Amino acid sequence: MNQTTKNDCALIALDWGTSSLRCYRFDARGEVAERRGHPWGIMNLPAVEGSAVNPELAFRHALEAACGDWMAAAPDAPLIAAGMVGSKQGWREAPYLTVPLAPDRIGRKLLRIDTGLARPLYIVPGLLQVSTLPNVMRGEETQVIGALRQWHEEELLIGLPGTHSKWVRVSHGRIQHFDTFMTGEVYGALSAHTILGRTMQKPDAPDDDAFLRGARVAQSAEGQAGVLSNIFSSRTLGLTGELAPQAQPDYLSGLLIGHEIAALKNLASHHPQRIGLIGDPALCRRYRLALDLYGMGPVSVAEQATEAGLWTLAQHAGLLN
Repeated sequence: MNQTTKNDCALIALDWGTSSLRCYRFDARGEVAERRGHPWGIMNLPAVEGSAVNPELAFRHALEAACGDWMAAAPDAPLIAAGMVGSKQGWREAPYLTVPLAPDRIGRKLLRIDTGLARPLYIVPGLLQVSTLPNVMRGEETQVIGALRQWHEEELLIGLPGTHSKWVRVSHGRIQHFDTFMTGEVYGALSAHTILGRTMQKPDAPDDDAFLRGARVAQSAEGQAGVLSNIFSSRTLGLTGELAPQAQPDYLSGLLIGHEIAALKNLASHHPQRIGLIGDPALCRRYRLALDLYGMGPVSVAEQATEAGLWTLAQHAGLLN
């Protein structure tokens, strides 16, 4: 293996979430030269003596184990991290910045902490939307910034499907507003911990017909009763023989995502023509089906948004020579 040199390690960047730690080594052109992944999220750090008293020891150990060789070979490369590592349960809490704001302001407000490993770590702050029902994000802001390098529309709606789906409105390059839908987590809880899961069977392949049938519910007269009323149909359609056990998981997924998209469509009087998605390709595909059903789009999917966002934030922070 070739030794890492200054020329091929201009930045070491971390996407440090709840369940995983992803590491990126960037060369001087801003290209990812190497990627690594570890199961050392902030809630699953390796055991280290003394970490019960001083949790920073576990973070330091995980960082050194994950990319200590990169740091040793490139002592001048800055170190930046985004995600839950900056939460209350993380290495150090990075204060939230309030929206609306310009993306470059995030890079100018990185939290600098001493790692005890001969270089500081710069942690990306999360975003806070102050309102009667406050909203927060931590980690997704980095993906949005990365995606904005690909999309340059004046008005843009960016969706980040997942456990907690985020929808971010960008206007003239500024992050204006965002909404959160706990669609993925609710789907997991309903499937695993309620009576709805008793009649379900995991399908061998995605069932688009069942998914779209569920997605149409929010458009129907019955959908006006709301998602809490509609979800029981995942069971009753099975009991009446109208929905096979293998079709029920996709139907429930479509029903929940359909209500999410219907609510999103009702939140504002107008919507940007361009919609961008960031996330798992299979999940983005499902959201594209639902968005098309609801007449929203066209839809694009961003590539490597996290990596692009980390590099851009390092640029905004003045960390790169």
